[in-house]
This record gives sequence, structure tokens and C-alpha cells, in this order.
Amino acid sequence: MADRWVEVGDGVLARRHEELDLTTGLVVGGERALVVDTAGDAAQGARLYAAVREVTALPLVVAITHAHFDHCFGTGAFPPGSVHAHPRCRAAIGRTAAAQREEWTRYYRDRGEDATAETLAATDPPLPDATVDPERVLDLGDRTVTLLHPGRGHTDHDVVAVAGDVVVAGDLIEQGAPPDFGDAVVADWPATVTRLLALGVTTFVPGHGDAMSRPEVEAQRDGLTQVAALYAAVGRGELDAAGAEAGSPFPGVRWPG
Repeated sequence: MADRWVEVGDGVLARRHEELDLTTGLVVGGERALVVDTAGDAAQGARLYAAVREVTALPLVVAITHAHFDHCFGTGAFPPGSVHAHPRCRAAIGRTAAAQREEWTRYYRDRGEDATAETLAATDPPLPDATVDPERVLDLGDRTVTLLHPGRGHTDHDVVAVAGDVVVAGDLIEQGAPPDFGDAVVADWPATVTRLLALGVTTFVPGHGDAMSRPEVEAQRDGLTQVAALYAAVGRGELDAAGAEAGSPFPGVRWPG
């Protein structure tokens, strides 16, 4: 799959990236444009910036959905300006950037992708400087976008961008792969996705994969609800981790204990 734009709404595009099946977003207004997430290193960020400039020459603002490297390490490739995120996202980038860089540099070297490894090893992501807590409305000229922290889920600081009938949701939802529970707040995640559904939009752009419909998001929320119930049962001592894993609709949950 070559990197490509997909129009998902009026003036709303999703950038589908070959690397990690990542999906970033672009909302074009009359005076400004919003970029949602910036990809995983300085080179990937530069490619995304060039792709954005093929669509629009407007001044840019940036929003970061969460602190995982593939969503925010490319920010330095964009011109200086406002970078919006939840305050815990800023803290998490500062606290974890070095460890993420080491882990994923090793991942790419082990795969023989030395150029990506070297670029990532040299990437130092800038910190967001504008706060979304719990929401911020951006005026792009002729349209507004609401940046919203709908609750804890994939992380404790997820932010989404609501643009008309579309929500760019980061890794709160996933298409083509199971949700990632590495930094998840398992008990809260189903309710957070329910809040996304309550926004009334019809198109949901995940952090990885193709745009999703309401029924697809509802099905994923129901799976997360199953996981949350199993997680609570393990926490109460009613079930062990092996039993919970066997009954889970998704792999990779870090069960209590």
C-alpha cells in the first residue's frame, strides 16, 4: 500500500500510511488547516508535511491524539506553531520519548530497516504547547473543529478531532487489527468509545486502518466491554489471567496481578 489521501468528509481527509498501517488526518478550513497526528519520525513527518502541502497552502495547526511515537514523533517536521494535546500527553511524551525511541529503533534494526532505525534514533519530538482539557474549539475559517478528550481508553490522555460528520479518533478505535492495550485504562475504555458514538457522527477515522462505520465501532466497543468485565473479574480474584485471556475477544491485555 502506497501512502495516499482518502476523502472521508467535506474538507476532511485521512492519510493512509504504509508504515504501521497508520492513519493521520487533515481538516481544511477557509483560513487554516488542522493536521491530526504527525507520524513516527522526522522523515515520516516531512513526507506527511509535503503531502499536506499538495492539498493546501494554508497555515497549519497540529493536534496530537496521544503520546505514542507513531503519532507524534514527526511533529518537528512541521513549521513552528500551535500543537494541541491533552496535558497528560505532553507529560507522557517528555517521560517516555527516550524509551520509545530505544524500543522502536531496536525493532527496526531487528527487521533490517536500518535507515528508518537511524532516522528514529535521531528524532527528538517537540512537546505540545496548547492544552486540550477537556476540549478546545478551533476556528479554521468558515468551519470549526472541536478537539475533545472524551475520556481514558487507549491511554489516559486520548484526544479526538470532531469535524462535521467525522471524528478523527486516534487509537481509541482500530480497523484491521485489535486494539493495543499496552498503556490502556481498560475499565474506562468502553465508556469512552460510547461517548464517541454519542457525538452523532457517521464516519470514524481510527489511528490505524481504514475509516469505520458506526456498526463497526459499536462492535469494537462491545468487545472492549467484554475485556473490561474480564479485567474486573481478574482484579476481584474470580478469574486468573489465563482464563481471562482465553475468554477475551482481543489479545494483548495486561491483566491485573
